[in-house]
Amino acid sequence: MRKTVVSLVVAGCIAASAHAWNVTMHNSIGALYSPYTPITVPTLVQALPAPQITFLAGLANPQPLTCVGAPGFTNGGMIGHYSIVDPTNSLPMLNGFNFVITGLLQGYGRIDWFKKVVRNSDNTILWQGSGSILGGAYAGGANGVFSVMIPVTLSAPANDVTVYETFDLDTLGQPGSVARLNLVEQDWTLTVVPEPASLIALATGLGGIVLRRRQR
Repeated sequence: MRKTVVSLVVAGCIAASAHAWNVTMHNSIGALYSPYTPITVPTLVQALPAPQITFLAGLANPQPLTCVGAPGFTNGGMIGHYSIVDPTNSLPMLNGFNFVITGLLQGYGRIDWFKKVVRNSDNTILWQGSGSILGGAYAGGANGVFSVMIPVTLSAPANDVTVYETFDLDTLGQPGSVARLNLVEQDWTLTVVPEPASLIALATGLGGIVLRRRQR
């Protein structure tokens, strides 16, 4: 009996670990001005064990997402749009993500961002936020390389979401100003489930209890 319980738990853990999230990238594009220059932003997607989506804005084609004061591209932006679905309806629910933004700002450079997470089944907005990252010419801003990490918790766990996000870069055309977006990453977190080792220990204990009762 004990061996049977342990085997069933282990088999269940192995089967669950084999399932992957279905991540679909709908949009990863941008533009620089002026002249108007459309760009494509490459992405990296990880589906196991939790979704991780990375926009590599610093490697955009044909130009990285970088704006400088005149002469050059003085402003630009990027649109990200993707969905995450559990095709088996058996994985732990998504409950939030760590939102990472890295880049470079100088002078009047600034980056404004907006992000929204929508549950597909009923179009409920589970999280919505916006913000600005400012260069040193603005009050509270700073010049140089930056890395921002924003922890996000969804209003309700979900296993079918669509994410919309935009980034707007500007330098006001001021010489010496820079707004550069290098990377945007979302490291999703899952609702806590017992680890395989814990499940095996639990099954072992239950098997021992059953075995002792049968001996009695």
